[in-house]
Amino acid sequence: MKTVLPDRQQSLVQWVSQATGINTFGVKVRLRGNDLHILCEGTECPQRWHTLSDLLQALQQTNLDILTSNEQPSIYQVFVYGRRKGEQRPKWCHRVYLNQIDKHLEQVEQALLADSEKSKQSGGALIVSNESLARQGNPEAIARYLSETLSTLGVSVQAKIKLYKPKNSQPEENRLWIFCQSSYSPDASLLAEPIAQKLRYLKLSGYQDAVIVSQVSGETVHDWLLRVDLTPPEVMLKEWARWGDIQAIARLLTEVLSGLKVAVQASLKESTLHIFCTPAFDPLGTAPIPDKEVCLKAIVPQLEAIAPQGILAATVYGQKAGDKQPTWIDWLALPAAKHPAFAPSPLELANTGDEPAIIFLLERLLNPDLDWRLLTGGIRVLLLNKNDLLHIMCDAPVCPGRQQVASKITQFIRQLKIPGMMGVRIYGRRAGNKEPFWHYGVDLEHRQRLVPEATPEFAATSKYVNDLVTSETSEPILRPDLTTEEVQSFVTEVARDWMATASSTAKKFLLRSQLFTESNQSAEHNHDVQGIKIALVWGTLGLLLTLQTDWVLGRIIARTTPSSPKVASAILPSSSEHKASLTSEKNQTEKTTFFSSTSKTKSPPNQSSVFNASEFTQNDDTPTKNLAAAPLKEKATATAILLAARSQMPSFNVRQLDEQLALYKQRLARTGNPPDVLIIGSSRALRGVDPAALSKALATQGYPNLDVFNFGINGATAQVVDFVIRHVLEPSELPKIIIWADGARAFNGGREDITFKSIAASAGYKQAFQKTATDANSDDLAENAVNSGDKKTNEDVPEISTYQAVNESLNQALASVSSSYPNREQIKSLLQKQLLILGHNQTVASERQLTDGTSDESTSRQSVDFDGFLPLSIRFNPARYYQKYSRVTGNYDNDYKSFQVEGQQDAAFQEVLQFAQSQKISLVFVNMPLTGDYLDPVRRQYEQEFQQYMLRLATNPNFIYRDLSQQWIKVNDYFSDPSHLNRFGAYEVSKKLANDPMIPWPVK
Repeated sequence: MKTVLPDRQQSLVQWVSQATGINTFGVKVRLRGNDLHILCEGTECPQRWHTLSDLLQALQQTNLDILTSNEQPSIYQVFVYGRRKGEQRPKWCHRVYLNQIDKHLEQVEQALLADSEKSKQSGGALIVSNESLARQGNPEAIARYLSETLSTLGVSVQAKIKLYKPKNSQPEENRLWIFCQSSYSPDASLLAEPIAQKLRYLKLSGYQDAVIVSQVSGETVHDWLLRVDLTPPEVMLKEWARWGDIQAIARLLTEVLSGLKVAVQASLKESTLHIFCTPAFDPLGTAPIPDKEVCLKAIVPQLEAIAPQGILAATVYGQKAGDKQPTWIDWLALPAAKHPAFAPSPLELANTGDEPAIIFLLERLLNPDLDWRLLTGGIRVLLLNKNDLLHIMCDAPVCPGRQQVASKITQFIRQLKIPGMMGVRIYGRRAGNKEPFWHYGVDLEHRQRLVPEATPEFAATSKYVNDLVTSETSEPILRPDLTTEEVQSFVTEVARDWMATASSTAKKFLLRSQLFTESNQSAEHNHDVQGIKIALVWGTLGLLLTLQTDWVLGRIIARTTPSSPKVASAILPSSSEHKASLTSEKNQTEKTTFFSSTSKTKSPPNQSSVFNASEFTQNDDTPTKNLAAAPLKEKATATAILLAARSQMPSFNVRQLDEQLALYKQRLARTGNPPDVLIIGSSRALRGVDPAALSKALATQGYPNLDVFNFGINGATAQVVDFVIRHVLEPSELPKIIIWADGARAFNGGREDITFKSIAASAGYKQAFQKTATDANSDDLAENAVNSGDKKTNEDVPEISTYQAVNESLNQALASVSSSYPNREQIKSLLQKQLLILGHNQTVASERQLTDGTSDESTSRQSVDFDGFLPLSIRFNPARYYQKYSRVTGNYDNDYKSFQVEGQQDAAFQEVLQFAQSQKISLVFVNMPLTGDYLDPVRRQYEQEFQQYMLRLATNPNFIYRDLSQQWIKVNDYFSDPSHLNRFGAYEVSKKLANDPMIPWPVK
């Protein structure tokens, strides 16, 4: 024998080479799950039985776990292949069970002794399959049995038995635990049904259920849990047969009569069961008719033991398969005819509110395929009647879809008309989970409630539901003696009286000012003198008030203006843009001071508002700690509006798209080349990737001076991005890498795409599809807009009238003597700041939405800088945020309505992929971060579907997918609201992208 006992340091390849005598260049090994695959090849194909003999003898003397790392799971079986070098497929393959090496050796020795030409039988000992051993309930054998399927997926398996003590003082039970470990996180839906089928196929006794635990190698916390119901199929059939299910009764009777070669068919008419006995196999029509006495002797005890609910009698027929008339008939009385408790049908019991009957009918409704239910356990129903609501939990190895079950259950419950039942709440979850993945509710009658009902807790098994139900709570209800109509009438009367009083008071005030008169008052002919006097009085008062206000404002600005000189920005070449830059910079300095004053300087006492007027809510605008972020840049609001207004391209009905396009065209005209990196997407891209931070981080990675532009558009979907990239921008205006930053909701083909519909109805959309080669001069639009201050023509500037000239000269004269006019932007900013502190004006609320990071489009546009980026400094605080805005769960989020990745959004994404490939543009999709508050069970499920969709497409050339959705789910300081980053989070995302070695950044 050529085997040399290896030491701990020798590799598997060296060990196989020493054991078989094959050169190490002819040996290849691979570990997948619990399986070891060994390929032996040479100039001639290695002989099967000689190679196996040497290898098996080496396996007898070697513990393979010594040759693998401690992190590698145990090896259960070895696959040995043999082939000639250069060939694609092996000539032979042999599977070796490591727990039966002695029997394998005996089989190989018999094969070596036998004459292969005279006898093709290998002989030897009988190899027992892992399935046969697993049926005996041995946990190691069960693990080996499951590994035969899961090892191909790179999943290793271990099995253990643990005692489980129920909470209702029942004796301890055995529970089977299956631990699955892999180098990646397999989706539960991928493993759930295969594992459930294989475990149920074993028909294990002594186990109520099995718990499957999936965990990534090296992690300390499991990814997901799954419960598999191990109730034997025979027990499930008897349960349904007990409720009178015809298909289950026929299946049981067929198993009883299978030994007699009799097939059974059954049907129900009214309350009588009709059973037809025919020959099981009669292709020629010569088989005898089933014997009456033999059939009845087998059928009657079964029906009496089952005692089907609501079936009073049974008629048994004996005939051949093709005969129209039976040869013999017999009639049987069933237990329901004698016992009144068995007489009502399940539907009649359900109408009275009988919970077991409702559960059976619902499970039968949701499991139309009986075979599938017996294979996997099917969809299981748990029921809980609480107050006037019926709570229904549906669970299965794979969470039932809401569209799959909710409408069916609702329609069925409506038909039942259970007394006292005013509503139904339906939940779905994966078997083994305590919390539902989704929920759905319908009120069958009008219910007057002030607060929503809490979701009750459902146990993993129906036996322990009562132990986990939440305690009753005394919920406030509306007064029964006060109807909705009375309340509405009262509110209307109060509002009408208030409006009448307010109108009368305002009318009297205006009439007293003598500036207004009643419409029905007769006109006076001699009113010139009186009118002149009134005009002089009011004019004098207005002038004095104006001068006094101007002087006061000038003094206030003189106190608040810092002594340091302002430095003008020199980014833009033209004089008009230089002026805009000065104004913008001044405004930005004040905004920056507002955001940072609470952390860097002490506010005056009259501006320090830690509590609101009621001394109840703390003001959370004060950051708790300093976070890194790129410096705030000059704002581009005025420039963007001006460029969009002067653009010769028609509007797209989306103002932000018009302004972002104008800024982008200006950038092209100024630099002469497209930016090196283009960021595109919805508001999550607009706020979530900072071009300045990305450019700086790339410079530290060896990519200096890269130009980055953010083309984010609020509400942009895959269709909008496709339209911008392929139709709005020319190929020459696109960079070599595009960062698409967004998430699942931008790819939801089931919701209405409002943004794209607005674009599709615009004149700009039509022109974009009608562009010809003669439209190349449109590239000069941005340059014309930039130099508009120096290159105005008589055609662009209308003639100035005399009135306009006088008005302009008066304005300039008054501005020269006014102390507040030159500082009007500072006055505006100061007033806004004071109004924000008071917080009593609705206009101020709209301004605060900007600092709170809300999605108000009109205010968001005002803060975009020249790189197209929207920097928000507010930090998401759930306690304060949900005082202002209602919490919207995934069930009621229109962005996830009828969620599906297939459809128009998917088609648009495929067009982008093909276009990027044809233009040799690298496309990087970044699934942007979300908060833990936002990722409720419903949104998590949709996010998982979206990730699977993206992973399938990640094999496309020039496409890279990066998932950051759960990167900072607990770091609220990086977010401005539950689903959008602030500038601190954008800084971190930009750094992370710059440090990604797989992204092909351009090199200048």
